[in-house]
Amino acid sequence: MSKATTINPANGETVNEYERIDLVKAKEKIASAKEVFTSWKQTSFAERSKLMHTLADHFEGNKEEYAKLATTEMGKTIVQARKEIEKCAWICRFYADKSEHFLANETVETEATRSYVTFQPMGVILAVMPWNFPFYQVIRFAVPAIMAGNTGVLKHASNVQGSAFALEDAFVKAGFPKGVFTNLNISAENVKDIIEDKNIVAVTLTGSDPAGRSVATIAGANLKKTVLELGGSDAYIILDDADIDAAAELATFGRLQNNGQTCIAAKRFIVLDSIYDKFLEIFTNKMRNAKMGDPMDETSYYGPMARFDLRDELHEQVLKTVSQGGRLILGGEIHEGKGAYYPATILVDVQPGMEAFDNELFGPVASVIRAKDESEAIALANNSQFGLGSGVITSDKERGEKVALQLEAGSSFVNKLVTSDPRLPFGGIKNSGYGRELSSYGIREFVNIKSIWID
Repeated sequence: MSKATTINPANGETVNEYERIDLVKAKEKIASAKEVFTSWKQTSFAERSKLMHTLADHFEGNKEEYAKLATTEMGKTIVQARKEIEKCAWICRFYADKSEHFLANETVETEATRSYVTFQPMGVILAVMPWNFPFYQVIRFAVPAIMAGNTGVLKHASNVQGSAFALEDAFVKAGFPKGVFTNLNISAENVKDIIEDKNIVAVTLTGSDPAGRSVATIAGANLKKTVLELGGSDAYIILDDADIDAAAELATFGRLQNNGQTCIAAKRFIVLDSIYDKFLEIFTNKMRNAKMGDPMDETSYYGPMARFDLRDELHEQVLKTVSQGGRLILGGEIHEGKGAYYPATILVDVQPGMEAFDNELFGPVASVIRAKDESEAIALANNSQFGLGSGVITSDKERGEKVALQLEAGSSFVNKLVTSDPRLPFGGIKNSGYGRELSSYGIREFVNIKSIWID
């Protein structure tokens, strides 16, 4: 039987090894989740809410332990890891308080004596999750699905299995019945068989475009619903009336947050011609001065990438962009020494057709693109296979809103980095996927929207 190995990307040392379960054992766990569903779906919102508040308390009480685990497994800075755990607690409390309202019956006036729409749980939901937010990504799926009355099984990324088991343990310690949330430490080759299992009713995946296509193909062949949150190459338009220093500060954090490994991270900065040179100068200085270092060091601005192979793939994308005519003005060299570090990097003269323009660069690499005017900036932003997040930086909020409404993405933020917020729906269009997570829209993705007619 194979093992899932976690390696500390800050030093290359093995953290732990976890024995994978085989397909037979995985199916047994799924069958147990289905059995638990028959009773869990009958529990009241009050009972679910109480348990979910307890889970929030558990996250808050164990924040430091979980944050250190996330940092050790995938390299995010300890400061950002703590914020991730805090966000997990926030989502627990949000859905504990809002789910009953979100799923309340909706009366519809018809010729019937009474007619209404009701929202009923579906069954066992499979989640295939990535490593970049090892706690939050899972909680984002699990909390609304479970509050709706479903049960969930998780196929987490191999390099964060410690986080996966910690999450399963957290649900048990919070008092949820065993089987409401289950970690399946299976290999990727077993995912197809798991999706096809008769007890799995739907699948949610956060990951790459190819992974999404593969899962959607299998699920579609088995008539099972999917929600996909895939990659992004988010464009941020910086208008000519923007506070340039503030815009550069926002851009620096936007590109280096989570060590540059965020689907909704700012990746393409499209700057109007009149302020391009000044912005590039300030932005370059801020990126150069951002401290790359040990993620456990409270003063580190960003740490290593999550795996060495991902670091090397990113470097190849940078080199390819340069070979296509892009110009490197900062970084772009593999860090010598231990750890999967890659320096803050800036590419300019990036055009459509180049690697850094057309595809997602999942690491601390920014592309700064010149636009002659607002109209061209919008066209460049929309010239993408992706449509997850987008942003506009301006001193004129009304102007920013008008531009935001023209951007082809699931989210458009003005004067703020795109973030996932439980109060707002989150998801993408184009090759960034479909369906929504969070808010009332997210909790309704995995329910049977059922019409009732009484005559």
